Amino acid sequence: MGRTKQLLPLGSKTVIRHCLDALVTAGITDIAVVINPRSGDIAEALHGMPVTVAVNDAVSSEMAESIRAGLRSLRYAPSGILVCLSDHPLVRARTITALIDEHRGNPGSIIIPAYLGRRGHPTMFPVQIIHEIFSGVTLRDIIRKDAARVRIAAVDDEGVVLDMDTEENYRTMVEKIGRK
Repeated sequence: MGRTKQLLPLGSKTVIRHCLDALVTAGITDIAVVINPRSGDIAEALHGMPVTVAVNDAVSSEMAESIRAGLRSLRYAPSGILVCLSDHPLVRARTITALIDEHRGNPGSIIIPAYLGRRGHPTMFPVQIIHEIFSGVTLRDIIRKDAARVRIAAVDDEGVVLDMDTEENYRTMVEKIGRK
């Protein structure tokens, strides 16, 4: 988008604040926000939030390297890792809670939310599966490795499929927030 989308205003909050507020409301207590070394403005905006800021020094790396950095920064040994993308700011807290509940019932499965049959984000990974990322594979590789360990969770939350990659996407989200 040519600008720091995490800091764009979305209603009365920034994009990243929408994401983090949903996680906190859902009861997530160990949150790692991964930034690149040039994202001091994002780190500054997170001041006072209950998060750990991890830095991915490999600036032009794939998302897998950011996941590795985030995993290294976790304070606890959770049973699952919820991989959330900051360009999906409209995901509701109740959707995150539903994914956590699904994980509790299926602790060995990768849980992917789907809205009207379309897969989205965030994705819940069992901790033993997400650690496969340290073998040099991507999240996509991990998901495709064994279809039997993937569960699709139908959710009534369009936010799981709405991402913000373009100015048009951003304007759509601003409109949706304005209608709430």
